[in-house]
Amino acid sequence: MTTIGMVYPDHAAEDDYPFAERLFGSDVRLPVAHIYGTDLHAVPELLDLGAPQRLAEGARQLVEHDPDVVMWACTSGSFVYGWQGAGDQVAGLSDAAGGLPASSTSFAFVHAARALGVRTVAVAASYPADVAALFVDFLAAGGIEVAAMSSHDVDTAAEVGRMTPEAVTALANGCDRPEVDALLVPDTAMRTLALVNTMEERIGKPVLTANQVTVWEGLRLAGSPLTSDSLGSLFRISPNDIPPDNTAVEGI
Repeated sequence: MTTIGMVYPDHAAEDDYPFAERLFGSDVRLPVAHIYGTDLHAVPELLDLGAPQRLAEGARQLVEHDPDVVMWACTSGSFVYGWQGAGDQVAGLSDAAGGLPASSTSFAFVHAARALGVRTVAVAASYPADVAALFVDFLAAGGIEVAAMSSHDVDTAAEVGRMTPEAVTALANGCDRPEVDALLVPDTAMRTLALVNTMEERIGKPVLTANQVTVWEGLRLAGSPLTSDSLGSLFRISPNDIPPDNTAVEGI
């Protein structure tokens, strides 16, 4: 049994994690610890959401689950700190969790793209343009080129969580470009796990989504990479082919 503890902001699409648990059966547990702040997609609020004391509170909540890895399951609340700041953030989360391996959704996107051999991407972001641009900068720092980016000015995570499956797939499909290797959908407030295969079939290339890469990164750090036919190209990679990055900080 592998246990990946998820520190998750507020409430929106956290039911993606029990969905993944059902796919993997008894091999994986994905307990969620909720932390709370303003869910506005604006830089000051996102910096507050990812503050060390909030993540430490999430780590304390997860102790009872005896996790193997702790993930900061939030994209905007990590990339908003920039590359170095996001590294410091997960190092602090690891310390708060008693030295357990830790990472965040933003680093998970970079590691997942590398595992797939992806270098050029399109980003279908729910965020306002200024926030989405910070994700583009973060990816660039990790060696991932963004050839196209769409922002949809959804102000809060709660609004994202209310998006229908049809709205999610339309948002993703509308950003694809022929020249990109993959499409990235960066919001853990968006339910995507049940839609990844459908989105990939429609655009004919890998799709990486926030909750998908967060689960994958946790399993990778735990040394328990798994495959699945239900979670897109990322989960069809042979564990032997995954690059040996050890943590979000040391492996970059």
